[in-house]
Amino acid sequence: MTTYQFINFSVENGVAHLQLNRPEKKNAINDNLCLEIEHAFLNLSDDVNVIVLSGNGPEFCSGLDLQEHKAREPFQVVKHSQMWHRVFGHIRESGIPVVAAMHGAVIGGGLELGICAHVRVTEENTFYRLPEGKHGIFVGGGASVNVANVIGASRMTEMMLTGRDVRAEEGLRIGLAHYVVGNGEALAKAFEIAEGIGKNSKYSNWAMTTGLSRISNMSSQEGLYTESLICGITQTSDEVKARIDAFLNRKKS
Repeated sequence: MTTYQFINFSVENGVAHLQLNRPEKKNAINDNLCLEIEHAFLNLSDDVNVIVLSGNGPEFCSGLDLQEHKAREPFQVVKHSQMWHRVFGHIRESGIPVVAAMHGAVIGGGLELGICAHVRVTEENTFYRLPEGKHGIFVGGGASVNVANVIGASRMTEMMLTGRDVRAEEGLRIGLAHYVVGNGEALAKAFEIAEGIGKNSKYSNWAMTTGLSRISNMSSQEGLYTESLICGITQTSDEVKARIDAFLNRKKS
């Protein structure tokens, strides 16, 4: 298995654990960390059914590593932003469900990263912040689409303008998280959820993690047509037939 510098990656019983590993930098994101995430997703083994995403140390992710921020020409900035989009796209669209365990700071690029997970668990001490306005910059890792799709453009605009902290319970209420647990409990809860998801059909997990987000961007008629196509792909596999037969036989007994 590949050894990484900025992440830890392991697989056990079909559940992969991708852990940001820059605790001395509050897991701030630099280019190499991004590219290590991409490498891990592009080289997933066939036995990976679900992935847990977490951060090592007291913070999940404090966002872009401003100490490594470089002055770039406009086109270079565009290409750099698109690199983040590409990498974070693997999290959303690999077809493998991702469960995030977040705690402490989830700031800027850290929120852009965490929001890509399909299930998000946070601790009571978690807070979210979009501080780009304070730094005179704009989001570049996909938040204008991915965060805004969850909480709405109006609420995201307010978060960016004020740079305020959104605490765990408010984050749960507006959709930034799906679960809030006690401090120190997010990782265990994420693995519990991941183990359950890993028992689903791989076809269903693929359909849910890649299909629903696309359908939500379609017209009603296109969405319904796409739903029928995905339904046809998933429900006719041998694995799904066996699962349905087992369920029906259990009901008869």
